[in-house]
Amino acid sequence: MTAQYRHLGPFSDLVGRLREVRPLFPRLGRASSDRLRLLETIRFTLESEQPRDVQLGEKWRSDGCIGEPVSWSVGYGPRTEGWLLRPEGTSSPLPGVLALHDHGAFKFFGKEKIANGPSGPSADLSGFRDTYYAGRPFANALARQGFAVLVHDVFLWGSRRFPLDVMPERERKWAELFNREFRDASLADEIGLYNVAAMLHENTVEKYCAALGTTLGAIVSYEDRVAANYLASRPDVIGQRIGCVGLSGGGCRAAMLRATSERISASVIAGMMSTHEDMLDQHVANHTWMFFPRGLSQFGDWPDLAASAAPKGLLVQYLLDDELFPSMGVTNADAIIKTYYRDAGCANRYVGQFFPGAHRFDLEMQGATFDWLAAQLGGAEEAHHTETN
Repeated sequence: MTAQYRHLGPFSDLVGRLREVRPLFPRLGRASSDRLRLLETIRFTLESEQPRDVQLGEKWRSDGCIGEPVSWSVGYGPRTEGWLLRPEGTSSPLPGVLALHDHGAFKFFGKEKIANGPSGPSADLSGFRDTYYAGRPFANALARQGFAVLVHDVFLWGSRRFPLDVMPERERKWAELFNREFRDASLADEIGLYNVAAMLHENTVEKYCAALGTTLGAIVSYEDRVAANYLASRPDVIGQRIGCVGLSGGGCRAAMLRATSERISASVIAGMMSTHEDMLDQHVANHTWMFFPRGLSQFGDWPDLAASAAPKGLLVQYLLDDELFPSMGVTNADAIIKTYYRDAGCANRYVGQFFPGAHRFDLEMQGATFDWLAAQLGGAEEAHHTETN
């Protein structure tokens, strides 16, 4: 009997026919050639993957952190802007962590969603932060635990976003109509309009990526590798102890980054783990193109990609009532990753944590993440303390 998928309807039989002509979500083999074929689906690189023309700004102090603005070129487009956060009162090099901002259908801002900069929090982000981060800029809180935390904008967000006036006119007009009817009163009109237009524009960007022989996920991961290389190069960072963490789209970035960068030794993926196979019924539509790199299904599934960097440490935080993922996909993903790490002889290097509730990275999840990263990466004794606020 042909499986039925709600969002494919009368075309549900397409899945079965594709299985007849080529592999679809096979388990990733342990041979290095299998991993290389999988990683080819998110391959995009330019030369040395080093940041170009790095520029530093004036440092600031706030809420127990020292911040430093930093920017660089990745080789195309506007400059990437970021912040390097360290705990006050430290002088020795610290382990580094890339705090990766989410997607959130909110592209006007990038790094500001998860970190406070020299101007403090933006009022336009208060509702967003309350919903997804328990109101806390987790990158600053993580820095106070004894880490050098880099939070940077990536392709399509913040300093790396497309200007509204270069988007196709029809996308801008649809965005105006939508924003007029469903305006988010918590946001300035400029921000709300931009977020809707950028949501529509992601489809256009992916078309350009396809025409140019790459994918959105591949470009984003390249830019994150450039950021990782910058973080590791700093004299105040222990370059051999670099981790990454992100919620949702940030978790997607963490999975791709750990799979493609030798810099990363510990990764946290929060609220972004399921098999793609189990998502086919009705859970594909609400996700970013980053999450579906073309060709991945021929060589493995999303958990295979995430686990492919074993034996490097991996923490995955699963949400049991997350409307973005099917419960079966979550359960199966955990089992696949466990098997992969067990077969690689490093079962203790993977931890799966399950939390009730909806899509978020709340204080409990953040606390568990901070503890796990400290155990994996260590920290400066003079800086390490328990976050209490």
